[in-house]
Amino acid sequence: MRTIITAALSLALAACGQASPDSQDAGEPAALAAAGNAAIDFGDDASRWANDNECDDKRFIDAGMTATPLLDEDIGHDATDCRTAYEAGNLQLRQAVPARPLSAPVDGTVDFGDDTSRWANDNECDDKRFTGPGMTETPLLDEDIGHDATDCRLAYEAGRLQLADGDAGAAPAK
Repeated sequence: MRTIITAALSLALAACGQASPDSQDAGEPAALAAAGNAAIDFGDDASRWANDNECDDKRFIDAGMTATPLLDEDIGHDATDCRTAYEAGNLQLRQAVPARPLSAPVDGTVDFGDDTSRWANDNECDDKRFTGPGMTETPLLDEDIGHDATDCRLAYEAGRLQLADGDAGAAPAK
């Protein structure tokens, strides 16, 4: 109860532009940081990559993240690394990005998207909306949905891909 009252007091003082008794030298009140962390479920350290000083949880972005591909299996399983980087100001929660639709639009075209994926233009489709021999063999990431257009379009047009939901009859977008 005391923590809640302290956090509320710190929030009120921060809103007024005053420092709380628990203020850190760097600026943000400690109670405010603790209150922000309370809303985030960092999970546990069950990931193979836990405790390596890099956050491997794809719910986060920024400088505290690993440079290796992010896997769904690490979501909520790298708590210590992610919490430490978050508290140091080196991470923030990723904003929810709406997934592109899995099926072809009514007009029969496929929206391949753009080439903003880290894995774009490597001659392998990394978009999990598709299936077939033109796909990469590495783990598919949600963040690549609709962001590997050239690779997926070329494989689709060559007959090496189809939409994963089974709508292989849709014409490719021009």
